[in-house]
Amino acid sequence: MKIHEYQAKKLFSEAGVAIPNGIVVKDPADAAKAFAELGTPVVVVKSQIHAGGRGKGRFKEHPEQAGVVLVKSPEDAVANAERMLGSTLVTIQTGDEGKQVNTLYIEQGLDIAKELYLAIIVDREVGKPMIIASTEGGMAIEEVAHEHPEKIVKEHFDPGIGLQPYQVRKLSNALGFNAVTQKSASVFLPRMCEFFVKNDCSMAEINPLIITGDGQLLALDAKVTFDDNALFRHKNFDELRDSSEEEPAETRAQAAGLSYVKLDGEIGCLVNGAGLAMSTMDIIKLHGGEPANFLDVGGGANVDQVTEAFRIILDDKNVKAILVNIFGGIMQCDTIVEALLVAYDNIGITVPLVVRLEGTNVDKAREMLKASGKQIITANNLSDAAQKVVATLA
Repeated sequence: MKIHEYQAKKLFSEAGVAIPNGIVVKDPADAAKAFAELGTPVVVVKSQIHAGGRGKGRFKEHPEQAGVVLVKSPEDAVANAERMLGSTLVTIQTGDEGKQVNTLYIEQGLDIAKELYLAIIVDREVGKPMIIASTEGGMAIEEVAHEHPEKIVKEHFDPGIGLQPYQVRKLSNALGFNAVTQKSASVFLPRMCEFFVKNDCSMAEINPLIITGDGQLLALDAKVTFDDNALFRHKNFDELRDSSEEEPAETRAQAAGLSYVKLDGEIGCLVNGAGLAMSTMDIIKLHGGEPANFLDVGGGANVDQVTEAFRIILDDKNVKAILVNIFGGIMQCDTIVEALLVAYDNIGITVPLVVRLEGTNVDKAREMLKASGKQIITANNLSDAAQKVVATLA
């Protein structure tokens, strides 16, 4: 689950992580009030969408307008807010369709001595959270990693005890902090790590993290993603969700207890098990097709959930064929077939449907398919299924 910058900064502040002063604005007229309230000669007007690259992004309706701008007067703040609110911002991360800006965050101008990069992620190979930092703040970290890998610093920490003082010193030395900034880091960095662990984050990124003129660290930006699997521990995060920023089909699938990610291909996939779903997508591509989605119904899905899964797949207008790949364990093959036949009758499956079944109750499930008399293509194995579903598009 992603949240907006202004929401992340509020959580940062509550965790004791230093941030600049800022005000949320949803009406252009409030931009002038925010300018006056912040009381600095310069303020920054920031578009709030779930995507990076806002500073370099441009609005479809106003190509001259950037997604993040410096303004020096209340009038300029209002003029920029009028162009930004309700317009569609296109960045390197949104794709050509862009995202509509419904909220602005107006922030105080600061004396910036240095821009840095900081992120915390989970390193699954090591099984620990890891800090990634660089002196090249404000740039895409992928470019820095490719062109100047020596400028990226990494440090794992134990989630049970947090970032230790010696690790703060190690990071400070690698980033070239002076004594004043190192003292600021001794508070800032451990609190960021504590925030990451306490809130079950999968990523917390600050780009840029700045050093002010007086040597203090401040989070000038904030991008936070929570682990969906841990949201049951954080019911208060529900109010942070912005459904307008999420793919409607993915939100719908989540409500039904399904794991779904929309992709750009033409072959819909319904699979039980995340690893099997990944393998299914891979073999579709191997045989020249493109998957339209990742959809895992899990090991305990019922008929209603599987029927909803078919509805979600078929609501994607790009889908020209469907591949059902089931390895029956806890999820029995006949349950899938029962739901498939209900969906066929109730929804109306009008695209070619290829089914590969293996595992618990597979013989019963195959007999059900055969007896149905419906135009369903069966496959002997996964490779056979992939070849057959790709062939339907020829």
